[in-house]
Amino acid sequence: MPELSPAAQAVLDAYIQGLATKRRNAISAALRAVVDQVLPENANAVGDEHDAARADQWLRIRIKILAIAAELEAQ
Repeated sequence: MPELSPAAQAVLDAYIQGLATKRRNAISAALRAVVDQVLPENANAVGDEHDAARADQWLRIRIKILAIAAELEAQ
C-alpha cells in the first residue's frame, strides 16, 4: 500500500480514532481533520489585492464544514 501524504494520513487517523466511540463521531473527526488540512484557521496570505476576500471565503467554507461536524456529533 502506498504511503499517504501527511494530510491524508491526518484524516485517516482522525476517522480511526472516531470509530472508537461511534461512527458519526468518526465522520465528524474526519471532517474536522479535512478542514484543518485544507482550510487551516490561520492560512497564509497570498499577497495580492484579493487576500481579504479570499480569507473571508475560506472562513465561510470552514465554518460550514465545522457546522456539519458539530451536527453529526450532536446526534
